[in-house]
Amino acid sequence: MVDLATIHTSNANLPSHLTAVFAGGTSGIGLYTLLALARHCANPTIYFIGRSQTAATRILADLDTTNPAGTYTFLPADVSLLKNVDAVCAHIAAREPHINILCLSQGTMSVGHETAEGMHAAASLVLHSRARFTLNLLPLLRAAPGLRRVLSVFTGTKEGPLTAVELQMRGVTNPLKARGQAASAVTLLMEEAGRRAPEVGLVHTYPGFVKSGIGRDFGVVAKGVGWVVERVLGKWLYVPVGESGERNLWLCTSGRFAAAGAGGEEKGVAAAVGTDGSVGSGVYTVDEKGESGGEAVLQVLRDLWAQNKDAWVWEEVRKEFLRITGKESM
Repeated sequence: MVDLATIHTSNANLPSHLTAVFAGGTSGIGLYTLLALARHCANPTIYFIGRSQTAATRILADLDTTNPAGTYTFLPADVSLLKNVDAVCAHIAAREPHINILCLSQGTMSVGHETAEGMHAAASLVLHSRARFTLNLLPLLRAAPGLRRVLSVFTGTKEGPLTAVELQMRGVTNPLKARGQAASAVTLLMEEAGRRAPEVGLVHTYPGFVKSGIGRDFGVVAKGVGWVVERVLGKWLYVPVGESGERNLWLCTSGRFAAAGAGGEEKGVAAAVGTDGSVGSGVYTVDEKGESGGEAVLQVLRDLWAQNKDAWVWEEVRKEFLRITGKESM
């Protein structure tokens, strides 16, 4: 495990100005990471996107207290809809010449619900929405001086075989099987982005158990079970919210996860092993301890490449992009 002292040292030495976009930033891990950035960066410019204006108003007040030198903008949107993603990205692109960080944490634990655009909402948030944000904002990321990073908070290092007949995975009822397939799809989509923008470092992480509010869409029984588990086992199971924010900010900024061929963005920081098994490949799958996926994970990915599943995943997402918006990206 990467110890907290190392992470705190890294976070205490951020550039004085960074521009960051947080999708899913009004609650949970995205919010904790956003707050950590505001604490450690002297003059941040932060855009955060979510559905709750009430939550945003509270967060904006907290940010102005935490770091009044920052510039903070809330963009209200349901980002399960690709047309909303495009509108948000267009708004940012019209105002910023570049961004340094794109942090993606939007998602839901509820299944079986369809969006107005005809997609399974769970898959839309985790796969299509995140891929759309990434592709839309790659030009701004590539234009950034210094740090260029995408962090997708989901289930990095939990990749599994992709056997679903369609990427919406509406018929996958086994939660562990669904998790493994979705994790692989997220990582493969990040690799597609990495091929298009080798100047950008991309990280898919598993954050561990964190109080995030993602279970708000559960039914009453499931919420009750979660409440009991939290009260009885929480102090052993859960990563403290402050630590979660610090760890994910480190993933967003550390030279350990630099873009392919970029070298360390911090002196003395060795690059991590990437998804292709090589050091500093530019795309990384990382566990809750800050460590890259081991040989078992790398073998899963090698098998998927051998089966051309990377091309299949991209084509499935691309078809939905074309159906809904008429183009691959904004």
